[in-house]
Amino acid sequence: MSAETAEELVPAATHEAIMAAVERLSTLTTARDARDLVNQPTINDWLEAMEFDNPRFKAGEAPPTMAQVWTMYGLGGKRPDDDPLHAMMNVLTDLGFTGVLGTNSEQTYERYLRVGEQVRVELALDSVVGPKSTAMGVGYFVTSKSTWFVGDEPVATMLFRVFKFIPRKNAAQAKADTA
Repeated sequence: MSAETAEELVPAATHEAIMAAVERLSTLTTARDARDLVNQPTINDWLEAMEFDNPRFKAGEAPPTMAQVWTMYGLGGKRPDDDPLHAMMNVLTDLGFTGVLGTNSEQTYERYLRVGEQVRVELALDSVVGPKSTAMGVGYFVTSKSTWFVGDEPVATMLFRVFKFIPRKNAAQAKADTA
């Protein structure tokens, strides 16, 4: 089977609308402070949930993989309207790309966070690649970049990639498409 062109996978107008949104949203960066300072009770809860026991993290330092915990929205939280990742996801959803799969993340930790520090996250749209045809359907790989800071010091980064796609109708259709 030969490699399909973008025009064979999605209508040209759809692809153009997606690329226009990418161009517009790639200029946005949102930033927000964590609602709570790094604190020992949250560290303790995380350690218990992960069934992880390390004395280092009971003495004022947070596990590096907790960076994202401090800036999560919480159960009642609301994303800002200018959040570039979710704005891009909404564009794709509105164009019929309703399926979503998390594909991978790449994380880098510069240092441990310490109890009492105020964490801030900055989120940007890193890239949108596609269209691509997979067994799940035709879609776009959307990558966001989050950087966590204490003051002006970057302490962690994460590239998070999802595949936003139009689901195949059923397994028989998927099989017929790949035959």
